[in-house]
Amino acid sequence: MAANGDEIGDVRVGVCVQEIVKHDLEAKAVVQDIWECGGPLHALNELNFAAKEKLKVLRERIEDLERLAREQDRETTKRLLLDDVENYKQQLISTQTTLRKANLACKMAIDRGEREDLFKGEDGEVRQRKHTKEQLTRTAGNITENLMSISRMMANNVKQSENTMHTLVSSSKTVGDTHEEFKSQGGTIQISRKLLSKYNRRELTDKLLIFLAVAFFFATVLYILKKRVFPS
Repeated sequence: MAANGDEIGDVRVGVCVQEIVKHDLEAKAVVQDIWECGGPLHALNELNFAAKEKLKVLRERIEDLERLAREQDRETTKRLLLDDVENYKQQLISTQTTLRKANLACKMAIDRGEREDLFKGEDGEVRQRKHTKEQLTRTAGNITENLMSISRMMANNVKQSENTMHTLVSSSKTVGDTHEEFKSQGGTIQISRKLLSKYNRRELTDKLLIFLAVAFFFATVLYILKKRVFPS
């Protein structure tokens, strides 16, 4: 029965040692993940929660092994197991210290990354403001050029309008002069028409007078001939 008890105790010790080794490796793996974690902060918090759970279970298994060691009947076995317990406790303390260092390094890396992102954001804003300023400068230059082009176009239109007005004024003056000339020529024609009409009437009067003079001449000749041919 004592042999069976020793065998059962050895099995329990063996299982406990296997669990200690397993949870120790899992805890160290989580700590390594924390060393390699670059953020964000909630990811670090999740890893810390997992590490604390692993370390809690590891501490419980070490305590279980210490209790089993103290239950050993053989003093030699008890001392060997208690030495192993002490080693496991030292490894647990080392793992906890490494966990704190890993957390500190990770938090510093996260803070540094956030500051870099902030500086990048500020640099981006500066570049954006510079780019916007350059765009506004180019836009203002284009607007100024367009206004100058419109001003030149308006000046050309005004000049063309002035030339057109001068042409119209000149044409109007020419038309006025032509109209006056036509009026003058019309007056001359009217006077000429009156003179022609007067000359025509004068010619008719002259013809009538000539006819009457000829008739009187022939009447006188006939009268003289009658007196001479027929005296009585």
